[in-house]
Amino acid sequence: MSAPEAERLARVALSRLGEPGETRMTGLVAELGPVRLRDLLLAECDLQGLQTDVATRLAALDPALELDRAERMGLRFVVPGDAEWPTTLDDLAGAGTLHERGGVPIGLWVKGPFRLDGLAESLAVVGSRAATAYGDEVASEIAAAAAEAGLLVVSGGAFGIDRAAHRGAVSTGAPTVSVVACGADRVYPVAHEAMFAHIGRTGAIVSEAPPGCAPHKIRFLARNRLIAALTRGTVVVEAARRSGALNTANWAGRLNRHVMGVPGPVTSAASEGVHEQLRSGAMSLVTRGADVLEVVSPAGAHLVEPPRDVVTDRDRLTLRQRQVLDAVPAVSAAGSDSIARTAGLGLREVRGALGALEVAGFVTGDLDGWRLTELARA
Repeated sequence: MSAPEAERLARVALSRLGEPGETRMTGLVAELGPVRLRDLLLAECDLQGLQTDVATRLAALDPALELDRAERMGLRFVVPGDAEWPTTLDDLAGAGTLHERGGVPIGLWVKGPFRLDGLAESLAVVGSRAATAYGDEVASEIAAAAAEAGLLVVSGGAFGIDRAAHRGAVSTGAPTVSVVACGADRVYPVAHEAMFAHIGRTGAIVSEAPPGCAPHKIRFLARNRLIAALTRGTVVVEAARRSGALNTANWAGRLNRHVMGVPGPVTSAASEGVHEQLRSGAMSLVTRGADVLEVVSPAGAHLVEPPRDVVTDRDRLTLRQRQVLDAVPAVSAAGSDSIARTAGLGLREVRGALGALEVAGFVTGDLDGWRLTELARA
């Protein structure tokens, strides 16, 4: 199954005409369809009968040539109606707008062998670019645990938590997907050239922006909604009060996806945004990969057992036996009657308890009385 060629070409042209996620464009495409919208814009004229700026720009575009160039760079253009189109993105039609960005993307430029229709089982891991060593370690562990459980890890390819997430997924031998704010043919940040090369060979680099586009700030805000929509849930590992990762979490909440946050030290500015979201109940608290899997998995799967301390020999004693044990002196010996008075129990009950404690190795008795053993003192 594939979208009609005329529609694909119209979407290529429209993607060059406006900014990614611009609500006027995505809204008109949804209302009129890409072919009719392109034709209407091409026919626009001013009062003197001259083409408008939009019509002139559209007329100068050659979508077929654009696709040929993209193919030579190893890119493909995936649109609604293609078998590869990730239908979870269609949820954006009803998710409203943030920062004048929203709606279903006109199309996605993709580099890499991973098919986007395989993103049904996926997890977004995002967070601060200025990650601490703590955040880096936690993000990597969560991503690795998710990848080992069969979830495709999605992030943004940036410094900090994004890089840790991709690295954690790759460490398990699994592919990973990076959704970027520039053209899928570009490398940003440049320092991640090797990482993007690996993702392009084994996973997928995805962008709403056409090839060659630079990573402008507004494009990151548009990109964030795609990360949230493509995945079953979003984990935020470290985010200050003003953070793009919180924008992604906001989109995830609008889309009724799972939203999770990892707490950091209460004194850490890098975690203030996460802590505020946890306090308000906007995020579920997670601390490790097992917690995340329990949240995003079907009911009854990947249940986490509450952590418990190791059961000791003392834990196996009855309440009365522990009460008697607490009344036995640590060094000097004491008689049964003295221990009974200290414990506030009857002499017969105390003698029975002392016998059981002696068998268990907690007390020892002789003619002088009862005293604690090394095991009890330890």
